[in-house]
Amino acid sequence: MLKTYKEDEKNLMINLNLQEASLANADEFKTDLIKLFDAHHKRIVLNLEQVQYIDSSFLGALVSSLKYLMSFKEDLILVGLRPDIADMFALIRLDKIFNIYSDFSEAIDN
Repeated sequence: MLKTYKEDEKNLMINLNLQEASLANADEFKTDLIKLFDAHHKRIVLNLEQVQYIDSSFLGALVSSLKYLMSFKEDLILVGLRPDIADMFALIRLDKIFNIYSDFSEAIDN
């Protein structure tokens, strides 16, 4: 589900290999993401470009993961959101909670 794409001094760039991010995989995602963070203690940049659907359970797992990283003064950055998913994030104001960029290079430049 989570595949490390690249790592540098400050960032761990990860691809989320799911088309449907839902209740069926939310807990596994959260557990795997926290394990990766605990192993690296770096800001996580998560690429969601393959995700075509996200339900509320998976959104909860994203928010919960962000809170965990923030407790260590790190961040969970999202990249590659499809337009309809980006619109949903804006509609429910998650774009105010997450830093969202178009791709990895834009995210690590900020």
